[in-house]
Amino acid sequence: MDAFYASVEQRDHPEYRGKPLIVGSPPTQRGVVCAASYEARKFKVRSAMPSRTAGKLCPHGIFVRPRMDAYRAESAEIMEILRSVTPTIEKVSVDEAYLDLSSSFAEFGETDTALEAAVSIAAEIKRRIATERQLTTSIGVAANKFLAKLGSDFQKPNGLTVILERDKVEFLKPLSVRSIHGVGPVTAEVLEAKGFATIGDLQTKVADLSGVVGSFAESLKARAFGNDDRIVDTSDERKSISAENTFLEDTDDRPTLREALKEMATDVAGSLTKHEIGALTVQVKVRYSDFTTLTRQIRLEEPVNTAREIYRLAQFLLARHRLVKSPLRLLGVGVSTLVPPTRHQLSLPI
Repeated sequence: MDAFYASVEQRDHPEYRGKPLIVGSPPTQRGVVCAASYEARKFKVRSAMPSRTAGKLCPHGIFVRPRMDAYRAESAEIMEILRSVTPTIEKVSVDEAYLDLSSSFAEFGETDTALEAAVSIAAEIKRRIATERQLTTSIGVAANKFLAKLGSDFQKPNGLTVILERDKVEFLKPLSVRSIHGVGPVTAEVLEAKGFATIGDLQTKVADLSGVVGSFAESLKARAFGNDDRIVDTSDERKSISAENTFLEDTDDRPTLREALKEMATDVAGSLTKHEIGALTVQVKVRYSDFTTLTRQIRLEEPVNTAREIYRLAQFLLARHRLVKSPLRLLGVGVSTLVPPTRHQLSLPI
């Protein structure tokens, strides 16, 4: 979806349309940008940016608080439209999904003809979302997930990009190495320092990659030539659940931190109970005044699913790793390795 949160707000509030809209905390308070309309992005406002910074970049921006329930409800409506096209769907996030249409064109095999035939389905998806939900979406059509994702980002907003098999190497050649899934800022800087600025550089100098990125070389080489064998994962299993609190002022006040920790543990436990699952991993996240962010976790033998257990384990991690060494800007609690709960829950003396 295109600037999903902001687009929902502009649809529901006509007075915001055509204006720089920023979904997140106001610039006078501590917090971050959740989403920015395309009008706001012209001022270089982006998600995860501190709201204060966004306010300086876009002084005339309209800041609105996020309505997560509204966005989740909208996401459910859009996913139903996608499921009416194919049951083979992988929901990546609230506003993004992969659809496997190969069964619809099995007689064509993995050919350009199949991709061209899929374009009409992509166009119909765009039409339905525009008509039924009054929102725009950008779609990439390709033979694998890596290329489809690239295509969906290529002509935003309201784009439809087809990457044919015969064209994929040339299509990738001028793109930055940062376009490749798995190439983060650190890896990108290493590659660029060695002369690999574009994917085309990777295509022509593949023999040199192992000395630069080690074991990642084979995957990087495959991506450079547009190859990706990941399947569309149709399982609906959640991978993790988390909650975070950004404080209005940096704080190391123990009662304040304990209260925030209890609230977040209660939220996480509520989600576990709702989905009838437990967690084998508990994690805490802290962010300091200089935006340095640390996470620490503990793996358990038996799953936990109550607020009390999650709270005690989070406290244990904070104390063991001495994470409250200076005032915190943000505190978070998360769980992962989600499994069915058991009767025998962990009891950890702290």
